[in-house]
Amino acid sequence: MPPSPAFSQVEFLISVADLDGLPSDDLPEVAFIGRSNVGKSSALNALANRKRLAFVSKTPGRTQLINFFTLGPHARLVDLPGYGYAKVPLTVRDAWGRLVGGYLEVRPQLIGVVSIMDARHPFMPLDRQLLGWLAQSPLHVQTQRKLLVLLSKADKLTKSEQGRTLQAVQRELKTLGLPGEARLFSSQTHQGVDETREQIEAWLAEK
Repeated sequence: MPPSPAFSQVEFLISVADLDGLPSDDLPEVAFIGRSNVGKSSALNALANRKRLAFVSKTPGRTQLINFFTLGPHARLVDLPGYGYAKVPLTVRDAWGRLVGGYLEVRPQLIGVVSIMDARHPFMPLDRQLLGWLAQSPLHVQTQRKLLVLLSKADKLTKSEQGRTLQAVQRELKTLGLPGEARLFSSQTHQGVDETREQIEAWLAEK
């Protein structure tokens, strides 16, 4: 199925290296977060039905900026730097933490978060730590941001493994006290792509 009108208009807008460079208007934003090399860029490309909207690197930890994309004229998608890659310098990892953490803490335009995890290894320690922190973030709680967990590379699992993994992730979200949904996703087979587009558009329609 071709993307909806909004997703057919996704275009790169700007990359920022610090919080002072964030767009200053009040357009609603949906941010994508995830471990380095988990398939975040591939997911954005699949949602926009584009091959290179977001650069797919074979080197985890390459993306060190917040990348903004227009979603039609009235909203934005935000690609946050991947986290958890050990081979980058400690100073770089600290800078990423300040950039990503600062964005999530202070950005009132952020209405929803799409957390991408590898379906074969969901809720790694850093995934749990980040979402646990998000659950306690005052702005996240006050604004009642939406949350969707995409289990990427779901095509690597059998149908029965997919079902068990989805149930386990849903239980973990409840344990963390995070009202949100989980969905199986594959940029290769397009499993969950249409449903994810519809979910994001539903979030935006509430604003």
